[in-house]
Amino acid sequence: MKLEYAGQTDVGLKRGHNEDSFSVLSDLGLYMVADGMGGHSAGEVASRMACEAIASFFRETEEDDEMTWPYKMEKGLGYEANRLAVGVKLANLRIHECAQSNASQRGMGTTIVGMRFTKDGFVVGHVGDSRVYRVRDEQLEQLTEDHSLLNDYIKMKELTAEEIANFPHKNVIVRALGMKDTVQVDLRTDAARAGDLYLLCSDGLSGMLPDDRLRSIVVESAGRGLDEACRALIDAANAAGGTDNITVVLVRVAAV
Repeated sequence: MKLEYAGQTDVGLKRGHNEDSFSVLSDLGLYMVADGMGGHSAGEVASRMACEAIASFFRETEEDDEMTWPYKMEKGLGYEANRLAVGVKLANLRIHECAQSNASQRGMGTTIVGMRFTKDGFVVGHVGDSRVYRVRDEQLEQLTEDHSLLNDYIKMKELTAEEIANFPHKNVIVRALGMKDTVQVDLRTDAARAGDLYLLCSDGLSGMLPDDRLRSIVVESAGRGLDEACRALIDAANAAGGTDNITVVLVRVAAV
């Protein structure tokens, strides 16, 4: 699969430092966004550790497919889905152990969303509220479901648009890497088409811009290049208030 890609991150307008991390590993077909929490000495450490641990596991298993995995494969999942799940679980354990052994990093954690592209499709793995969207035929579709208190409330009872907008705990997530020594990873496998454009982002983007605005920016700017599209999305999030760090990775399927 031939892919085009770009990634950018921005501190935003309200935060003093950037706790987000991202990775674009085209040789592995692996793309990730992580949004850390825990403050300057911890959040950025956790998000960076997540990306590095998953990348390291993929590189090791790429070079040695007989390598013993630290977690068993789950029945019903394909090889690549299991591979991504194991990489995320390994990252979770490392972050948790680091937080437990270092007082200054106690309580640190991070979201993670990762995409691994294969011969004719992809697998998405995520924990937290960082998202993946797909733009196909100029239509936007969210491929992940937030692990957040707000989303739990939306699923439990019907909330009006006004209630969602005024929800007092929008930033509370109910699942993240580092919280416990084990973690549940949500996975999705799907086919890809030439022309598909995939947007991975932290909630510094999705929390500032509604879906229709995301769609219009991507559709209007991607033709001028993915770097420019990343910049346009970040600029729009900052124009809307820039209350959080903003991280964007775009991956376009040029040919399958």
